[in-house]
Amino acid sequence: MRRALFAVLALTVVSAHRAAAQEAAEHAADTNLLSLHGGLMFWTLVIFIILLFVLSKFAFKPITAAVVAREAALQKAIDDAKRDREEAARVLAEHRAALDAARADAQRLIVDGREAGERVRAEITEQARAEQQEMMERVRREIASEKERAIAELRREAVDLAIRGAAKVIEKNLDDAANRRLVEEFLASVSTVRGTR
Repeated sequence: MRRALFAVLALTVVSAHRAAAQEAAEHAADTNLLSLHGGLMFWTLVIFIILLFVLSKFAFKPITAAVVAREAALQKAIDDAKRDREEAARVLAEHRAALDAARADAQRLIVDGREAGERVRAEITEQARAEQQEMMERVRREIASEKERAIAELRREAVDLAIRGAAKVIEKNLDDAANRRLVEEFLASVSTVRGTR
């Protein structure tokens, strides 16, 4: 570590000595540059004027045109970016409006679907009630019809029993058709008498 420190110190001393020598040489050259030389000034001025004329004739116009073209291109790019941003904002607003409209349509369809389902359910319920009512009426009619048939059958059996009973009582067999007619008339008069009571 001491060796490295000594080597760094030695290099620093050598560098400082070289820098001092170089500075002295530059100081001597500066004194020559700052001294006035008339010929050098004249030719410097002539070269400057010629260079200024050549540059103004051939270089300044194209450079200025290039700068103006570059500014125009930048302004056009800025305007295009602004227009694109406005167009993107308009398209985004349209998409949001379309999305909101689609959501509203979906909600409306859901509500319409529920209402249609309720209507269908009510129609099916009403139709089931009507069918049930019609079935009940048909059953009642069938019961009434069966009741009338049963009553008619009972009357026939009663007539048959009455004829048989009368035949046994009389011990004589009368004409079946005439006997039947007489008993039916008797039963009809009995049922009308009961109906009037």
